[in-house]
Formats: sequence, C-alpha cells, structure tokens
Amino acid sequence: MIYKQTKVWTVDNRTEDQQQTNSISEAALWIKENKLIVFPTETVYGLGANALSEEAVATIFSAKGRPSDNPLIVHIGHEEQLNQLVRTIPDKAKKLVEAFWPGALTLVFNAKPSVAPNVTAGLDTVGVRMPSHPIAKALLQACDVPVAAPSANRSGRPSPTSADHVLIDLDGRVDGVIDGGATGIGLESTVLSVVHDPPMLYRPGGVTVEDIESVIGPISIDPALQESEAAPRSPGMKYTHYSPQAKVVLVDKPVDLQRLADDARKQGEKVGVFATRTSFAYRADEVVKSESLERVAQELYATLREFDKRKVTVIYVETVPLSGVGLAIMNRLEKAAGGARV
Repeated sequence: MIYKQTKVWTVDNRTEDQQQTNSISEAALWIKENKLIVFPTETVYGLGANALSEEAVATIFSAKGRPSDNPLIVHIGHEEQLNQLVRTIPDKAKKLVEAFWPGALTLVFNAKPSVAPNVTAGLDTVGVRMPSHPIAKALLQACDVPVAAPSANRSGRPSPTSADHVLIDLDGRVDGVIDGGATGIGLESTVLSVVHDPPMLYRPGGVTVEDIESVIGPISIDPALQESEAAPRSPGMKYTHYSPQAKVVLVDKPVDLQRLADDARKQGEKVGVFATRTSFAYRADEVVKSESLERVAQELYATLREFDKRKVTVIYVETVPLSGVGLAIMNRLEKAAGGARV
C-alpha cells in the first residue's frame, strides 16, 4: 500500500458557502480522476471511487484490506444514473425508489456490463442506492459518475460515524476525506434484492422490514444471513464484521449482565457494558446506556470504538428485540461478537 497525503475538507451540511462548494467540487474532480474520497452519508462514512473504473475500484479493496469476493454498493446522485447501471427496473423496485430514495435503502438489480467487474465481485447483480445526506448528494451530483462506496474503515473494524473514526483507520490510505460531522442513522443501509420475487432481504438496516412491507407487501429473508459459509451477495453477509479490539459478548438476559461483568473484573479484565436498561446502575469500568433502539443504532459503532480507546478488554452488550431497527442492530452485534453469546 502506497502512503498518500490525505487531504481533509471540513464542510458544514447545515450551511452553504463558496468555500464549501469549492471543497465538494475539488473532491468530485478527484473522484473523476480515479482517486479515493471519503464522504459522509446518513448511514456511515463511505469510501468512494468511480464505479465505472476497475482500476479505481481496486484501490478501495487495497485501502480497506477488504476481501475481493465481497461486493460493493454503488451510490448515485440522480435516478437517471440507474439506467446506466442496471438491466431492468421491476415494478416493485419503482415503488421502493419512490418511497425511500433518497435514503438508506440499497436495491440489488441485474447489472449492466458498464459496472466495473470488481464492484460486483463476479456476480451478475449490483446494489445501488441514492443517499439523502446533503454532502453526499452534492458530491455525487458534482462528480456525475456512479460511485462505489463501502464503509470507510479497515475491513472488519466498526464502521465510521465520524471523520475522526475514518482517519484512525485510513489516514494515509486515501486521497481525501470530507468531514461533515457525525452521521445520523449510524448503521449501514438496508440491502434488498429486487431480482427475486418476492424481493429478498440481504442485510437489515435503517429502512426496516416493516417499512418495506408497508409499500410492496411481504418479502423474504436470505438464509445466508444465518449461514456464515454462504457466498456473500451483499456487503456484511460474510466474515467477522464491525469488531472492536475487545472481545464482544452478547447477553440475552439483562439480569445476567452484572454477574458476568463482576466475574470478568475479578479475573483482571477491563469491562465495558452497553445496555438499554437505563434504570439499572451497572457496575463496570465503562458503561454506556441508550434509551431507544434508534439511539442504540446511532451510538453502536462509536461506542465500540470508544471502548477500544479506553482499553476495555471485554464488552458485554444487552441484546435487543428483532423488530424494527432491532433486526439491524442484532445483525451487526452478532457479527461483532463472532458467535459469543450467553
């Protein structure tokens, strides 16, 4: 990996001035020149490269240390670009686009040959989404090319929800970072295949199953979400993901959490607790409590990274119900824990 001098542009998405316009224009130009640019979205920060250039896309895998059989999601700035990337747009997909784009929903279509083959990891499908974050929208519209963009972290690490997280992992590995502050949803997009009928959920995210089914009726769930050896058809479906340096253990019964924390501390571990029962005063070296599933989603990756910063060695996390955004939270936690659950 060749070391790069990473440039950082600071952009406030609540205002617009000439300096910010110039910063986004420069970043967009760099993408068209096949450079690597990190930018904020409403989910997490993305590591972007020209999705039509196999050479540019290859630098994503190199910077992240990402396995080459793990497909990438393509981000677009306007709906017309979809026709450049996909063969057909089923009727149900059109309804989903109307309901959720721009937003945190990735749709998987049959791909056209124009998509760089390393974007699809050899598959005949491609995942596409249109982000709603104002900086992402401005960048994508300015560069006017589809942009392949996985999360902007080293492969396997918790995804970044701030530019500081990005720079910890990728400083010197990317050409530029647009610092737009903290992201909103905090978890990656929902991935839904519209190649299948009914459409099939590949990865849960901020747009929930309930949201989707309210628009197009029942969907199916890909069995590969529970099968670690299945070939990945979407980012996040294989390998240990989202993992801090500390060991993560999921705890199904909140009543057991304090006992586990006490036992670990007696054995010399530095213990972190991430819980939703805010009324209970957990004893541990570091404790984070969130009052709602939406807050858990927003704070999950930042909390895992903060525990690492504080040299926590084991993290006990209270599990949450598998409904709404809880399905996405548990998907990420199960990957982070690598099967460790009590």
